[in-house]
Amino acid sequence: QNHLNLVVVNNVPLFFNIRDGPYMPTLRLLHQYPNIMKKFQVDRGAIKFVLSGANIMCPGLTSPGGVLDNEVEEETPVAIMAEGKQHALAIGFTKMSAKDISTINKGIGVDNMHYLNDGLWKVLSAF
Repeated sequence: QNHLNLVVVNNVPLFFNIRDGPYMPTLRLLHQYPNIMKKFQVDRGAIKFVLSGANIMCPGLTSPGGVLDNEVEEETPVAIMAEGKQHALAIGFTKMSAKDISTINKGIGVDNMHYLNDGLWKVLSAF
């Protein structure tokens, strides 16, 4: 089981972290303030996998429809956007830099930390 910390202000969950990792905004906060973090975009084919909790694989970010922010380094929290969608569908933590994701183009590019309708989303809905 993962150990989760939530930062709640005025009964509104704003940030979370897992174990000793960095604090990241909840998806609800990210939807309100979409420019508070760097963004990657997955292609349409990756959406169903991301929404089932899968980590984000490099080819889903480098194929047509995928978009990388080349300034992002390894171990950086990022918003995961989806081709054709307005709001972030997940928040992740990069396993490698955007440049490495582009050049290596295989394996896990981003650990999926929080996605729409996951356990954290459901807990946040109770607030």
